Amino acid sequence: MTDAVFFDILRQGLWVAVVMSTPILAVALLVGLVVGLFQALTSIQEMTLTFVPKLAAIIVVFWATMGFMTQTLGNFFQTTLLPLIAGV
Repeated sequence: MTDAVFFDILRQGLWVAVVMSTPILAVALLVGLVVGLFQALTSIQEMTLTFVPKLAAIIVVFWATMGFMTQTLGNFFQTTLLPLIAGV
């Protein structure tokens, strides 16, 4: 395996990681903005108020997108890594 192939596989793996984490990070950002706006409007400065809704939203989105993430990672493994391991 040459350096170019190694770095190309690494780039593809990092892109798969970005694609898989985008739904969770987007929801965490959106919930954080909504809770921050709510805290600014009501002057409630409770630390757990930001943590608990964000954690709940992340768990729900992770559960909802688990099939997508598994399929994406499985496709990457079957189409990219297995041919390299098999030497094709």
